[in-house]
Parts: sequence; structure tokens; C-alpha cells
Amino acid sequence: MGCTQPCDKMTKIASCFHPVEKNKVGTLVDNKVLIQDIQANTLLSSIVLERKGQPKFTTGKWNPQNNSSQFVCVDDTNARAWDLRAPSKCAWSIEGAHTQLVRDIDLNPNKQYIVATCGDDGKAKFWDVRSPGVPLVCRSDHSHWIWNIRYNHYHDQLVATASSDTRVLITCLQSISSEPNSKDIDGEIVSERSQDRVIARFDQHEESVYCVEWSAADPWTLASLSYDGRLLINRVPKAEKYKILALD
Repeated sequence: MGCTQPCDKMTKIASCFHPVEKNKVGTLVDNKVLIQDIQANTLLSSIVLERKGQPKFTTGKWNPQNNSSQFVCVDDTNARAWDLRAPSKCAWSIEGAHTQLVRDIDLNPNKQYIVATCGDDGKAKFWDVRSPGVPLVCRSDHSHWIWNIRYNHYHDQLVATASSDTRVLITCLQSISSEPNSKDIDGEIVSERSQDRVIARFDQHEESVYCVEWSAADPWTLASLSYDGRLLINRVPKAEKYKILALD
């Protein structure tokens, strides 16, 4: 990726493409977001994220909600979002989202205001940023740090997590998804919360798994990368796939 001179002089924390304008890349460096046009190889803007004490950010990304005008970052145990049109104050924040360092954050692509966080406390938490005091759902399915959390691009009840316990999990969170309830064999509506469960465990990695990503082309495929450089491709179990398709 082309990078302008101002970016080269700073420590890059995270870079990601704009959700709509694919020629734009946002790069988080120190307490700034540098917005670049990679086709023209030019720096479009440098935006300072104002925050008392100047926290050290660990990762950041565009928010695909709100017309993609927000940039979301995590620092220490907190998660925050800034409207880049008026970055002098946070658009929203989740203070003390985890008891230990927050490693990653992702945003529901289909349901506004819903975000997911994970961290060194081994928990995956799901929040409504309008009421950030208590998470909507808290999962403790991993036995060590969770490095990465990702919503499925199409079916947002599917969430993938990667952990230092060497495992990749796919969790189905029907209770907070944008898709309708499922029914049991008698046609009765099943309790949403009872449907929240781990539907796949992949333990082929031998080292800590630092990254997991869903395929942009196939909603049932995901890739994971571990410390030893091993890249694995896995798929949603067929039985779970057919259950989800039956809801569409």
C-alpha cells in the first residue's frame, strides 16, 4: 500500500480501507487518523483524536454505520468512537469494557449501535453503544486472551474469535442478531437466548491464533493465522448453514 511521507515517520497501529470509498485508507498513528487516497498516493487529512490524557490506542477501524463517518478505537480497557467531521469529542464510549486490555473491536454490519469487543480477560462482549453500562451478551468460551473478533459480513449472528488458547470459535448469537427467530420441529418459536451457542471449534492450530477473517466472497468461509505463520481455511458446519438459510 502506498504511504505518504507523514505516515512513514510515525508508528502505525492499524490501517483499514474505507467501507464505501475503496480508494481511501484510514491509518491510526499515535493519537491521529491519517486518511489517504492510495490511488493518488496523497494524504487527504490528518485528524487528531482529542482525549484527556492522550491514551495509547491499540487498534482502530472505520465504523460502517453512521454513513462511515466514525472511526472506532480501543485503548487500555476502553472503546471509543469519534466522528471525523467533529473529532474534538467522542461520539460514544464504553468505559471499562473489559477488566484487562481490550485487544479488538468489531461492529455489526447489519444492526446499528451494536458492537463487539474482546480482550485479555478471555471474554467476548457485545454492546449497545446507546446503553454502554452493561453488555448485552458476555461470552467466556475461550480459556486465554482473545486477540480478534469478527462479525460475519452477511449473517451477523455468526461471530468468529481467535485466541491464545490456539482455538478459533464460531458463535451463533441469535438473541442480538438482525435476523428472525428460528423455530423448533413443532413450529414453535425458540427462545432467542437459548440459541446463543458455540457452533464450531477449530483446534488445528498449534500456537496462539492472532487473526481471523471472514471471506468477502463466501459467507460460510473464514481464515485464521497463528503465531507460527500457519494459515488455515475453515467453513461453517453444513447443518448450521442450512438452519440459517431456512430463516432467510
